[in-house]
Parts: sequence; C-alpha cells; structure tokens
Amino acid sequence: MLITVDQFRRLFPRNSEPVAWVAALNTILPLHGIDTPLRVAMFLAQAGHESDGFADLTENLSYSADGLARTWPNRYAVDPKAATKVPNDLAWTLHRKPEAIANNCYANRMGNGPESSGDGWRFRGYGPFQLTGRANREAFAATIGKPLEVSETYLLTHEGAVESACWYWSTRNLNPLADAGNVLAVTKSINAGVNGLADRQARYAEALKILAV
Repeated sequence: MLITVDQFRRLFPRNSEPVAWVAALNTILPLHGIDTPLRVAMFLAQAGHESDGFADLTENLSYSADGLARTWPNRYAVDPKAATKVPNDLAWTLHRKPEAIANNCYANRMGNGPESSGDGWRFRGYGPFQLTGRANREAFAATIGKPLEVSETYLLTHEGAVESACWYWSTRNLNPLADAGNVLAVTKSINAGVNGLADRQARYAEALKILAV
C-alpha cells in the first residue's frame, strides 16, 4: 500500500516536510515487505514515537543530572534501587553536556571504542529508530553498499533515515509481530524496554484509523 501526503499530515501534523517523507516511505517500505496496512501502521506508530513525528533524526542527549540518574540509574544514581534516584558525582560532572554524556554512556558498547575515542558521540542514535553504535552503523553501511563515512551523511537524508529504520525492522523480523498487532513486542524489539508504550499504542490506533484498516 502507498501512504498519501494527506494521511501523513494527519498522523504528523507538525512535520514540515510531508511530501519528501511520503516519497521516501513509499519507495523504501515495500522493499522490506512493509506493504500492508497493519505493517505500515505499526511502522509509522513506532517511528513517529521515536522521532517525534519524523522531526528528530539525531539522538538528544542533553540530560540533566537528574535525568541521567533516572534513565541510567546503574551508572548515574547514588543508589540505583532507591525509589527516588539521586544523581551521583559522575552525573553532575556530565550535567547538560551531550557529547560527554554520549562518550561516557556508550563507551565500550555496541562496537564502540573507549570514552576517549569519541565513538559514543559519533555513533549516537541517527534516524527514526535511533540507529546507535559503531557495530550497527557498520552493519547498515555494509548492507547498503556504502562506506561508513558516506552512510553517515546518507542517514540524515529522508531516504537514508527511512532505509535505516527499515533495515533495523527487517533484521529484527518485525513484520510478523506487526501482522499480529503486537505493539508491546515491537516496542521491546525497538526500545529494549517499554518506554513510551502508551504513546506508541495511541499512535498505532490513530494510524489504523487513518489508514482505514
């Protein structure tokens, strides 16, 4: 199925580039089997939540110390098990420093090098599903046949952003879960948790209605 510009506008009324996004979606989604109303609705709901309606294509890491303690309590809270998460000294050191936060929290993970390498910041989340980490970026670049440096620029285009999300979707085999309407399972596959589940469910219900499922 194809998405119309009117449908996209109704789903994401604050987006300023609906024509370009619809062109990219209609070109790339079918190549990954995201071609039924149920699959498209699930994809748009999840991507819409993760990217604030296809508006934010780079990960926002401008956390306060309190935000760091709540988001990553094992790293940045004095007592990770406490009901109220109190920031530790490291959290205060990183307070509102996005690049330093990325380099610290993503160091030695997902194929990244140590904190001093700068990989955390370079390979922070890009695209509608926030493709994160050197290993993911290299795998995506290899799949689309582009050098890593070229793929990084491509990720910030409409086509590259959609293709990165479709790549992630396909490598996690999410079409069967979309066929079953399983918002919870798709959310866990994309988010590694249930963050924003209520918003994802609401977006999915709205997408089903607008796509006339």
